[in-house]
Amino acid sequence: MRILLFCLISAFIASSSVLADTSAALGSKGLISVKSNHNVRSTADKLINVLEKKGMTVFARINHTEGAEKVDKVLRPTELVIFGNPKVGTPLMQCRQPVAIDLPQKALIWEDDKGTVWFSYNDPTYLSKRHNIKGCDKVITKISHALSNFSRAATKSE
Repeated sequence: MRILLFCLISAFIASSSVLADTSAALGSKGLISVKSNHNVRSTADKLINVLEKKGMTVFARINHTEGAEKVDKVLRPTELVIFGNPKVGTPLMQCRQPVAIDLPQKALIWEDDKGTVWFSYNDPTYLSKRHNIKGCDKVITKISHALSNFSRAATKSE
């Protein structure tokens, strides 16, 4: 019994430290981050490819690392992809118009100080709470599933 209890406690501590590492990597409430199996550029390329196949509009791809270089600063690989679809965004704004400040959707693809690449995006449930959105659970769920699928497609190996 003691051995089983020790194993369970050890497993819990190990999983808690992994969660703490992930939370520390995020550094921000309301973000979902998924570890990528690719470098930043490849992850962003894969994301844009899947977005375009799904009929989403890609508004911009911002390479923050290149921007930093222009002012003689060093920044680990960091890219932001801004994308959306009015078929999904408009119903969300109809629920609570101020949510538009967080639209269109954004995916931040970045490398941490250990060389791990992350795909981070705003948690739709958090946005729902932030903007006090009521009665739009179907829209929030649809967005959550779409973002999860996009992150998986961009970060996982074939």
